[in-house]
Amino acid sequence: MSITVVGSVALDTIETLFGKMERGLGGAAMHFSVAASFFTDINLIGVVGGDFPQEHIDFMKKRNIDLTGLQVEMEGKTFHWIGRYDEDVNSAITLETHLNVFETFKPVVPDKYKNPDFLFLANIHPDLQLHVIANAGKPKMIAMDTMNLWIDITKDILKKVIQKVDLVCINDQEVKMLTGNNNLVCGAREIQNMGPKTVIVKRGEYGAVLFHEEKIFAAPALPIEEVKDPTGAGDTFAGGMMGYLDQCPEVTFDHLKTAIICGSVMASFNVEEFGCNRLRKLTKDDISKRFADFQALGQFDSMSL
Repeated sequence: MSITVVGSVALDTIETLFGKMERGLGGAAMHFSVAASFFTDINLIGVVGGDFPQEHIDFMKKRNIDLTGLQVEMEGKTFHWIGRYDEDVNSAITLETHLNVFETFKPVVPDKYKNPDFLFLANIHPDLQLHVIANAGKPKMIAMDTMNLWIDITKDILKKVIQKVDLVCINDQEVKMLTGNNNLVCGAREIQNMGPKTVIVKRGEYGAVLFHEEKIFAAPALPIEEVKDPTGAGDTFAGGMMGYLDQCPEVTFDHLKTAIICGSVMASFNVEEFGCNRLRKLTKDDISKRFADFQALGQFDSMSL
């Protein structure tokens, strides 16, 4: 069992009301990979520069993340995002973006990564997502994420990607941007009509909604008293979700429901500290206990009239 993931690996500088992290480990593919590695084997496709710390390489290897597909451009610098969150932790304020080696990134799919159980396309340019699909062999399932930028400037190409995947992971505002429909259910159904049978809508602190074929499931988010850094929460959610699915014999509605809770569990840990710091010291026992906390959120007695 394995997941091949392609996306950004970054060094993030982030400031919130709870402090600041300088050039910490980040990026969509990185948050995804660390979360998913608690459930299955990960093959990472990305790019970093010569400034990427060896300690991060060692950490990824410790998490059994295969780095054959990680390009290291020794003369270049790693993608560096500088951002801030004020009182509203749902809104990131971008101060600086230095794409560096990520600006000219052309994913290469190693032979050992082809024909994976799952292929996950993090929110890179849709052209690159199409390139990876064309070179990844025949995955059993292809899932993707995207972002508002690609909907703004490459909507037609993005729709071509959506037509080729089995599962779309997208947030509620992006559903409205992509479809022009302000009704979440109708918007999700429109995306399903583009091709994928499964659409998962991330709603941040309000949980997530699963649309699979004709069925719907709404999952809660665990109330967290101190959200120190929400960066990468959506990618961590996707990693936990896909990691669990890779353990399942098939992708059914019931397995997807459990997978969404697993994703929510991992995201709830991610926001407790900066970058990937909370996941660095996470244990499987921690995950099991928090999963039980999520189960308790949705338990209630039958009603009688």
